[in-house]
Amino acid sequence: MKATIYDVAKMAGVSIATVSKVINNTGRISEKTRKKVLKVIEQLNYQPNVMATALTGKYTHTIGLVIPDLANPFFAELARSIEDRGHELGYSLVICSTDYLPEKEAKYLELLRRKSVDGIILASGFEKMKLVEQLIEERFPVSIVARDFPSFAVNAVSIDDFLGGYEATSYLVKLGHTNIGIIARDVWSNRERMRGYLKVLEEHQLQPHPSFQFVQESNVEWGRRVANLLLDSPQPPSAIFACNDLLAAGAIQAAKEHGLTVPGDLSVIGFDNTILATITDPPLTTVSQPIQSMGREVIDLMVSEIKNEKGHKSRIVLLPELVVRDSTAPLKPKK
Repeated sequence: MKATIYDVAKMAGVSIATVSKVINNTGRISEKTRKKVLKVIEQLNYQPNVMATALTGKYTHTIGLVIPDLANPFFAELARSIEDRGHELGYSLVICSTDYLPEKEAKYLELLRRKSVDGIILASGFEKMKLVEQLIEERFPVSIVARDFPSFAVNAVSIDDFLGGYEATSYLVKLGHTNIGIIARDVWSNRERMRGYLKVLEEHQLQPHPSFQFVQESNVEWGRRVANLLLDSPQPPSAIFACNDLLAAGAIQAAKEHGLTVPGDLSVIGFDNTILATITDPPLTTVSQPIQSMGREVIDLMVSEIKNEKGHKSRIVLLPELVVRDSTAPLKPKK
């Protein structure tokens, strides 16, 4: 495996920025530190052929996009929006899908740097905070989309995931449901949506379903699997809030496997409002994310940073919107 700039910094006991300065012969670095870094570079046979373009002053008009799952319609639609807007601005996109694996996150960040991209956009699902810190320390252009890093000074475009979870659960409560299950993954966006769900239950003095467990993957199969777990419990829910449309589609499948009708016996609500929501049977009530706006906003912020058009970072939080279709209905009275 080829050595990375992170390996050099760790072995030399210095920051990433210091390694960059040594390689590019910039900044004030003591001769002792310079020699130590150069010695480590030689020992590791590190090839610093593509340092951050912001340091070299050269631009490739390419931007990296790191997403967790290209098979998820939400991320596919988001990537398309970013790519379309990037094309309008004269930039090409290099898309990397990590499958939510930390080792792929690190691998693709290094790959994108070797490709001399002008900046990197990180989408929801990216959890390696240390890598983000390193990018910021190097002053490498980085933007976040569909999630937030509140403690980091980066450009970010997200929606109010807490509000989305709150509105979805509030709607189910208004329909009379008091036993509401949730299907979520242990990632930032889903945790925020779950926090909204729990807040509504607290306000109405309701309890979360005792059979809850995080899904391991954000796909239809895991939605079906966990929904089956909920429906097989001693007190099956009358409604399920799934934290994305794929998981919701799986919940609908599970209901049919149990001989239940949706929404007659079980109401299901999703999140994202992707194209999938319109082709499920029945069509899915879901929380809509303004995917097109998110994509355009984040690429605009990225290009602005690449061009050094402003000195401050921007955080844009867009509002979700509940879209009611046919997968939810008022709770049927007990016979």
